[in-house]
Amino acid sequence: MIMKKPVIIVKSILLILTVVVFSGCSGDSNNAYKQAEVVRVVDGDTVVVSLNNGETEKVRLIGINTPESTTRHQPYGEEASKYTKVQLTGKTIYLEKDVSERDRYDRLLRIIWTEKPASINDEEIRNKMFNAKLVIEGYARVATYPPDVKYVDYFNKYDREARKSNRGLWAIDPNQDSEEKQPSTATGKIKGNINSDGEKIYHVPGGAYYERTEPEVWFETEKDALEAGFRRSKR
Repeated sequence: MIMKKPVIIVKSILLILTVVVFSGCSGDSNNAYKQAEVVRVVDGDTVVVSLNNGETEKVRLIGINTPESTTRHQPYGEEASKYTKVQLTGKTIYLEKDVSERDRYDRLLRIIWTEKPASINDEEIRNKMFNAKLVIEGYARVATYPPDVKYVDYFNKYDREARKSNRGLWAIDPNQDSEEKQPSTATGKIKGNINSDGEKIYHVPGGAYYERTEPEVWFETEKDALEAGFRRSKR
């Protein structure tokens, strides 16, 4: 009987540690998505939200870029702005941070979910992530910059689908290019692009295709590009 006491104590400690670990994991998962309410839409990719603590913040959707409709007017900008207003105004949303906290305009840089995802996969992203919906429906193009590249592969996939189907802004001109609103976190000079075969290639200044390449992602260094799965252009 005396020898059993240490065993019982050890089992009790292990049980307590297990409960603490799983409780911690559950808390981290819930904390990944901050609930907020959209009180105003600025344009297609910028909204003003009210947080649960009562504070109001301006949020810039990351990974994507809609045409301008405020200080400048670009083709399909008004349509993108109206779509976001209809879809989000007055709605409860969930904010997910990638890496960066804010841009130089002091806006929160976030992914917006209309519902908390049960898991991260193609179906959940298509149905619940508003950033992705803007790309899928042709209201936005991809504009992803390190270090906020968590969903870049999904965004690029949806962008190719929208272009191929001539949805939204791509119906105006499938080959159009417009000046993008580049967040302050985009300080890289190396252009990353995914070709029609799905191959990830990066281009450095001075390269044969550098000037003509429309980047889907920017990198600060070649090491960053390589770690993201890109290879250097052969020319």
